[in-house]
Amino acid sequence: MTKLQNCLEDFQIYVGTYGKYNSGSIYGEWLQLSNYSNYDELLEAMRELHQDEQEPEFMFQDYECSQFFIKQKLVSESHLSADIYEIAEQINNSDYDFEIVEAYAECMSYYHKDVQDLLDSLSDSYFGQYNSDEDFAQEILEQDGSIPENLPSYIYIDWEATARDLMYSYMTSNGYYFRN
Repeated sequence: MTKLQNCLEDFQIYVGTYGKYNSGSIYGEWLQLSNYSNYDELLEAMRELHQDEQEPEFMFQDYECSQFFIKQKLVSESHLSADIYEIAEQINNSDYDFEIVEAYAECMSYYHKDVQDLLDSLSDSYFGQYNSDEDFAQEILEQDGSIPENLPSYIYIDWEATARDLMYSYMTSNGYYFRN
């Protein structure tokens, strides 16, 4: 399974039309985005689904997907971005799993409008996945030489307090850590 499939694997939309809805019908179907190779193929499936209308105005009456796609304004009731597959492909071609990209976007309050900009920024700030702030602090400080290797066994480090102070320079989401 590719990252692209992972990125869109849980992304599905219920496609109806405004014409049917205004006539009292919510007829439509759930379409799984990973079942289509690009936006044009998905669009063709939507047209085929509603071939009984001359020029159907699609309505996405429900959608199930990562908050990433919603916060990036790629899907709403009346909109599905034609760039969705291109964005998924950019994530696929990156060095990061979708969960990491999603965590970073959440930390950044979905600030980046351009996905390539988001990925470049992620590349500069990603530190890895850890079980706790304390584990992260200990690993980072041991790696950068802040903690001497021959520290006497009778000296204890308050990792909770150390992590609390260190986290002013870092951010975390779902166990993934990034430099501010």
